[in-house]
Amino acid sequence: MIRDITLGQYYMANSMLHQLDPRVKIVCTFLFLISLFVQRNVVGYAAATLFLVFIISMSTVPLSFILRGLKPIIILLMFTVVLNLFLTPGEALLFQWRFLRIFEEGVRNATYMGIRLIYLLIGSSLMTFTTTPNSLTDGLESLLKPLEKVKVPVHEVAMMMSIALRFIPILLEETDKIMKAQLARGADLDSGSVFRRVKAMVPILVPLFVSAFRRANDLALAMESRCYHGGEGRTKMKPLKYRRKDVIAYGIMIVYLGIMIGARNFDHIRLWVF
Repeated sequence: MIRDITLGQYYMANSMLHQLDPRVKIVCTFLFLISLFVQRNVVGYAAATLFLVFIISMSTVPLSFILRGLKPIIILLMFTVVLNLFLTPGEALLFQWRFLRIFEEGVRNATYMGIRLIYLLIGSSLMTFTTTPNSLTDGLESLLKPLEKVKVPVHEVAMMMSIALRFIPILLEETDKIMKAQLARGADLDSGSVFRRVKAMVPILVPLFVSAFRRANDLALAMESRCYHGGEGRTKMKPLKYRRKDVIAYGIMIVYLGIMIGARNFDHIRLWVF
C-alpha cells in the first residue's frame, strides 16, 4: 500500500506536457479542479473525462502508474460515497430499509462526488508527474510574486511547499523500510483489534519521526553550507519564459472552460437517475 502512493513523484519523460512552463501546469491544474466542483450534470463530467483522457495521452505517463495512486484513497472514496448516498435527502425514494433511505438525489451526489475525488487526485498527480520539484518551486514563486508587495515571503513559502512535496516519496520509502524491518523482527501489524493495531504502529512512527527530523537537519546544514539566505537577491539559472506551446496550452484550457460553462445549461439532461 505504501508503494502505491504516487503523489509527489516525478515521472521522467519527454512529452509535450513535460516541456510546458510550470506556471501553465499549475494554473491549468487549479482551473481544472475548480471546474470539477461547479458541474452537476452528465454533460459536464463527460467533457471533463474527455479532457482528462487527452491530457493523460499527452503526458505519456502509463495509465497503470496513474491508477496505482488511487489505491490509497479507496477507503476515503468509499466513505465519502456512502455518506452522500445515505445522508442526502430528496423526493424520489429508491430504497428503504429501516432507517436507511436512498434517494435519487443521493445516488447522483454520491456518483458526482466519487468522480470529483478521482479526477482531483489524477489531475493533481499529473502535475507532479510532469514537473520537477525545482520547476515547481520556480513556478509557484513566480505566480505568488505579487504577494511580496504585502510582505509575504514568497520564495520561502514556495521553497517549503516544494520541499514538503519532494519529501513525500522519500518518507514513504522510509516507512516501507521500517515496516519491513519490524516485520522481520516478528512484529504483528495486521491482526488483533483496532487499538492493538494502532499500538503496533508505535515502533514504526517513532523511528519515522526520528528519520524525518534527521533528514530535515541534514537539509538545513546542506543549505547553510551553500550560503543559502532566502530569496533576496537570488538569480535563476533557467529563467521562466512563456513560449508558443505555453500559449497554445492556455488556449486549450480556455476552450475547455468555455465548454464546461456551456455544459451548465444542460442540467435538465438525466441519464437513468443521474
